[in-house]
Amino acid sequence: MADEAAMAPPSAAINDRYRVPKPKSLKEAPGYVKKLVSQTCGRMFYILKLIWEANKGILFFMSFMTLFSGVSPVIGSLIGKEILNALVRAYSGELTDFHLIAALLILNFAYLLLDGAINRVYNTVNRISGEVVANHIKVKIMSKAKDVDLASYDSPDYYSKLENANREAARRPIEVLSSAFSMISTLISIVSYIIVIAAVGAAPALLIIAVSIPSTVINFYFRRKNFDYLFRRSKARRQLNYYSDVMVNKDLVKEIRMLGLADTFIGKYNAVFKDYFKGLRRLMMQELLWTLLATLLSTAVNCVLFVMIARGVFRGEYEVGNYALYTGALNAISGGVFRLITTTASIYEGTLFINNMISFMGEEKKIVPTVDPPRPVTRGRHTVEFQNVSFRYPGTNRDVLHDISFTVEPSDSIVLVGLNGAGKTTLIKLLMRLYDPTGGVILLDGHDIREYDVSALYGIFGIVFQDYGKYAVSVKENISFGEIMKTPDQSAVDAAAAHANAKDFIEALPEGYDTPLMRYFEDEGTELSGGQWQKIAIARAFYSDSDILILDEPTASLDPLAEQEVFNQFETLRNDKSSIFVSHRLSSATTASKIVVLKDGTVSEIGSHRELMAKKGDYYVLFSTQAKRYVERDDPVGEPSPRCGSPQRADFQ
Repeated sequence: MADEAAMAPPSAAINDRYRVPKPKSLKEAPGYVKKLVSQTCGRMFYILKLIWEANKGILFFMSFMTLFSGVSPVIGSLIGKEILNALVRAYSGELTDFHLIAALLILNFAYLLLDGAINRVYNTVNRISGEVVANHIKVKIMSKAKDVDLASYDSPDYYSKLENANREAARRPIEVLSSAFSMISTLISIVSYIIVIAAVGAAPALLIIAVSIPSTVINFYFRRKNFDYLFRRSKARRQLNYYSDVMVNKDLVKEIRMLGLADTFIGKYNAVFKDYFKGLRRLMMQELLWTLLATLLSTAVNCVLFVMIARGVFRGEYEVGNYALYTGALNAISGGVFRLITTTASIYEGTLFINNMISFMGEEKKIVPTVDPPRPVTRGRHTVEFQNVSFRYPGTNRDVLHDISFTVEPSDSIVLVGLNGAGKTTLIKLLMRLYDPTGGVILLDGHDIREYDVSALYGIFGIVFQDYGKYAVSVKENISFGEIMKTPDQSAVDAAAAHANAKDFIEALPEGYDTPLMRYFEDEGTELSGGQWQKIAIARAFYSDSDILILDEPTASLDPLAEQEVFNQFETLRNDKSSIFVSHRLSSATTASKIVVLKDGTVSEIGSHRELMAKKGDYYVLFSTQAKRYVERDDPVGEPSPRCGSPQRADFQ
């Protein structure tokens, strides 16, 4: 199906709807800033909502820590000033009693103990909160993924959204929230220190803030540049992940080793990384250069202000302890403004990344009932009718199926026949409403299939896909997944395994039906052969209580006799239910009530085996070509030799 589903080119900017166009003139600048702030606040509220959903206590705890962290440094500075002034007075002989100094030292130690303890508690709670929020978001992403239309998985844009959401959203919210509260704490500290330094004058504080403006511009500019770069290079990151994962994939390691592909994939990884890192390094070096220049300016202003305060102490205008307090306040204001800038830039960048999750969570679901309330699905025997159905995959301009019309009557046994790419699997996906037709209509019991409740609709189909699932759970669970809403029934599991000719090899496993499959999690997990896995998948279909059985080439890894036995079992057990069967081996078609031959996405022939052989059309050519592989020269064409069994697999499906 990959060849049929040509992918739409990835969008250059998935989040364009969240971007604010840059102003073209100074007149547009206020509007630009307003929109920028509005969108950032909107994303902040989204983050707060996520964290509130995860655990309300996180917000209350962080609010307390914000207030404490804001006033704590100022309290420490004031205590330090009093200690230093007391020591100077003691040194000059003005203070002869040590009790005041001792009391101040005890107060300082108590402050340090409280501050250290609360900060350690905060760090621990922050780490725990990060895990809680990350888990909550992962569950939200998985819950969204289970409802996303199958068509979304054909789009590189979707994978960009999913990759970015998984990579960033789990850690960004708690980081952004921590940064936001840290920014508030920093603002409290700055205001407190400005009040403290008011004795010197407001000018020094205002000057410190003014020289921080270049740093503000630099940080915001490069945060945006960094976001844009990482977003544009999402494909490169997916390539890096793919090439590294291929090298450690247990299913591919044999082929990679035998074909000597390891160096090829390592080379591809290095080539992508070299190109990806080159742009990232250039950004980092540019930011470093501008940041150094801004730091030089800020340091020069600090030096001038320190000299001014030192002269004040020299003239006797301030005590020595006040020098420590005022210079410390200037340092704190300077550092606070810098932290405010970097934190604000970090919040802005973080909220930009959260757009990835907002975009992913906003993925529109189109496979929904077209009527409200949806039409209920009645269980039992059904009639399915394809009326002039056409389909093309999103982003392509070629129909995979065109003007398909045929009817599946109750109790019909349908076999789909055709070369690779004829559209058989796509037709089945349309029948089950994994996709919607781009033309025509599919009727179930006389009504448009799009009118039915989607979950109830899925429940009437028992399906074995050609790319069936292999689940790292027990054998019993693998089979009982065929009908997940039914309480696992060992007798039903046994019967399903027997019908799929899987009972003998299952009972020979170390723990029988309780044997864990695959070695992802359990050292004693068992790896099955391809044929054994196919029998498990077929048993899963037998286990389901479905109305329409669909087998999309489920027996490719089975030998011809085993496939014929499975087909016979389905014919016996389907109890007059409709069934649709796709197989490489056309011997399975000989007993079908109706054979639908697909060619280049259209129905070229419909009829029974006898009717189509007599017609000597496309089906006759396919069957005869396959029959020549196993019949003896004196056998009539199209009649299988009893000495050879079923036809061998041909190069079509």
